[in-house]
Amino acid sequence: MDFRKINNLSVECVIFGLDTDNLSVLLKKRTLNLFDDNYPVIDDWILPGQNVFKSNNLAQSADNILKTITSKQFGNKKQFRTYGSHKRVQTDKDLLWIRSKGGETRNLTVIYYLTLPLENIIIEKNSDFKWFAINTLPEIGFDHQNIINDAYDDLKTKIMTEPIMFDLVPTKFTLNELQSAFEILLNIELDNRNFRKKAISKPYIVPLEDKRKVGISKKPSKLYMFSKDVFDKLTEKDNIISSILVLVIKMMVV
Repeated sequence: MDFRKINNLSVECVIFGLDTDNLSVLLKKRTLNLFDDNYPVIDDWILPGQNVFKSNNLAQSADNILKTITSKQFGNKKQFRTYGSHKRVQTDKDLLWIRSKGGETRNLTVIYYLTLPLENIIIEKNSDFKWFAINTLPEIGFDHQNIINDAYDDLKTKIMTEPIMFDLVPTKFTLNELQSAFEILLNIELDNRNFRKKAISKPYIVPLEDKRKVGISKKPSKLYMFSKDVFDKLTEKDNIISSILVLVIKMMVV
């Protein structure tokens, strides 16, 4: 394997994780202190990324990034967009960071994003990585804030036509968990009864014999799974989101 890096080509990953309260993004700590007043102190956050090795393709580079974070493997990463503007590096901190790494000031970056339940990647206390809620992000280097915003907008668009939402909930999920996921991502409130009725009617949302107890006093909740095989075989892709949008429109009218 050729471990030489292509200095002006990198891959970065936007990793979205969903829990019961927020959609979060996984960021990596960026620190540099040269103890010289002529140089700024760098102490902020960036997206996980790396330059592409000459013997790797882009997808392999994305996999290498994920391996630095977790031993788990994910097959649902999506190549999103390429960023290559000459205006990407604008601050002294970014310029210093690039020079300290021997990189190029004009860099092409290919973005992948990944969607999963936040609990699927457990971050150790002293790790360089940390989850941040999408609406309370810290200071972020380079143009990574814009990249996150673009990927988030794309995610909200994709869930209208693709079953991406099922990547954000556990493999075995309750209908309340699925409803909560839609409400968090779209910043809406759904009628519980109508949502359950619409969800249960979809053949690709498969009821299981299993149940899970949620909370102390509540009865065990029935579990469901998403069947991609059934979804792919549907002649008309009437994704659940189309039904939900009807509910939202009705609620807005009322």
